[in-house]
Amino acid sequence: MNTADLVRLRRLRDRMDRDFAEPLDMKRLAGEALMSVGHFQRSFRAAFGETPYAWLMTRRIERAMTLFRNTDQSVTDVCMAVGCTSLGSFSSRFTELVGETPSAYRSRSHGELVGLPSCIVKQVTRPTRG
Repeated sequence: MNTADLVRLRRLRDRMDRDFAEPLDMKRLAGEALMSVGHFQRSFRAAFGETPYAWLMTRRIERAMTLFRNTDQSVTDVCMAVGCTSLGSFSSRFTELVGETPSAYRSRSHGELVGLPSCIVKQVTRPTRG
């Protein structure tokens, strides 16, 4: 992969991070990367270790975890706030990445995180594929 492609992929990844609640338009992203959809998906995976969709869903779950820790929003409200349109898919992915259901995560104490800098909280709570 050449440097120009990598720069475009990083810009798109950063935009996906900022606009995580927006729908993922693979065709538009691929066009902005000056690639076909298939080439974009393969290149993204080669550069960042996961597909654009998997990367975006992990970011959405991270945001959901933060909302569950810091608000009393319902699971449905959090699901919609992070850009997911299917509560079932959101709950399944959340459980897969976090190891517990959204309701269980929201209801337990997160006192061990109180007072930690946000960069540390993000690091220790980062969902991982098992």
